[in-house]
Amino acid sequence: MSYTHENQRSGRIMLPDLVRAFALFGIVVVNVAYFAYPGDLTYHAGGLVSKLDEWSYFLVNTLFLAKSYTLFSFMFGVGISYQMIAAERRGISFGSSYFRRMIGLVLIGVAHVSFAFVGDVLIIYGLLGILLYLFRDSSEQRLRHTGIVLVIVQIGIVALLTLIMMAFERFDPAKYAKMIEETNLSAQETKALFSEGGFRQIMSGRWSEWVEYVLFATPMQAPGVLGFFLLGLASARSSVLTDPSAPIWVKSRRVYLPLGLVISALGAYLFALSESPLYGDAMLGTLLIFIGAPFSSIGYIGLIAKWSSGESAPLKIFFARGGTSSLTAYVMQSLILSLVFCGYGLGMFGQLSAAFCILIALATGLVTILFSSLWRTKFKRGPLEELLRRWTYLRSY
Repeated sequence: MSYTHENQRSGRIMLPDLVRAFALFGIVVVNVAYFAYPGDLTYHAGGLVSKLDEWSYFLVNTLFLAKSYTLFSFMFGVGISYQMIAAERRGISFGSSYFRRMIGLVLIGVAHVSFAFVGDVLIIYGLLGILLYLFRDSSEQRLRHTGIVLVIVQIGIVALLTLIMMAFERFDPAKYAKMIEETNLSAQETKALFSEGGFRQIMSGRWSEWVEYVLFATPMQAPGVLGFFLLGLASARSSVLTDPSAPIWVKSRRVYLPLGLVISALGAYLFALSESPLYGDAMLGTLLIFIGAPFSSIGYIGLIAKWSSGESAPLKIFFARGGTSSLTAYVMQSLILSLVFCGYGLGMFGQLSAAFCILIALATGLVTILFSSLWRTKFKRGPLEELLRRWTYLRSY
């Protein structure tokens, strides 16, 4: 059955699938920095060797940083709404199937960290998804308002952390310089491990970094992720997703998108000027990127809504069909990039410039979307989507 006929039969709409496909490209060009260089410094550890590298990094930070995962989070909320409808249609208890799905995401996330990527989002999605269950019967208005508040809380946490780091840098420069030096030494050790180590050594290193990543990044990311979960769930309960010409999408692409990108560009500029992402000016740039991200993300959806409203052209169907298997594509991206950069693969960790890394990421994104789209011409779901579904509806098979 073709993608178009399948949608007509099930009532599925194209917009969410196109958003997922777009987010996949954004995720891979952001994530590649963490595959190619130590996570604390990324390209600042040796990847910015030319103006092309600097401009490439600037564009990625402006267009995609802190935006792609918010789009993914928004679509996660949308997907939960569809799953509630599907469970009701199948006469299955939504609670039991939902919690199995969240556990399934966590288990896939554990495998993802072990075999591929320290920056996995599936574990935190599965855990925060449990909190999302508490809002399953909330009104659209409550979902929307709570989601906005959580996004504001996220920005407030990033602002507080920025102020703390800037005060630390100003009032205790010697201790701050020592921290920077220790970070640089740690980055060299990480570079040696990931470029030369075997699989077991690198897997152990990933989990060590994952613990640090969770402790540092979760307070900054979790409120925004849950906030966009709620906003996605709210949008699925309204008519805006089924109406690409809805006023919110018109306003988002005409007002929110330019506003968000201007703020993000200013933040990316400050970030690019800094010698280290740990300096105060870089932290301020990161804060501006986080402020601009919600506007940009909603703006991107409005732009994609405009595209989805036209005729079902082959290119549009190709990307939308690939977006239906986003979990498979996301994990596949990580497996490819881990083989390119880790010591048990090509061992390119810390060896390539930022522009080249981003080019590899774009090619990886295209390959994974191509795989997912072609797979879906033969099968009803992507491989990981099918595995997760079988686990979710265990008693129904």
